[in-house]
Amino acid sequence: MEILISNSSEKPIYEQICIQIKKLIMNGTLTAGEMLPSMRALAKDLHISVITVQRAYEDLTRDGFIETVSGKGSFVASPNREFIREEQLRIAEELLQKTAEVGKAHGISYEQMSGILKLFYEE
Repeated sequence: MEILISNSSEKPIYEQICIQIKKLIMNGTLTAGEMLPSMRALAKDLHISVITVQRAYEDLTRDGFIETVSGKGSFVASPNREFIREEQLRIAEELLQKTAEVGKAHGISYEQMSGILKLFYEE
């Protein structure tokens, strides 16, 4: 599992870890039951604090992406289809919000923007 951390990102490191692990789970690179690196091992590999990795794993557990078993480690959780759908919808909403901001800032009409979206959607 390869996680890349950017110190120039506006997102905190724990959030960068969460985003990348979620992406690996949602695209099938990490599958249900697969063991994740221990918090210490991942912290050592990324040259960051164990507390940062702990925060990421806690968020991933809270969101239902991973399960942690005391004494055994953290594993990819069985997929919760509804939650994954909600996560995908949240990502789409963020991207559409950015798109709308760009459109407004550059005087592109709603009709033009919806036409572009329709073209991409129908491809």
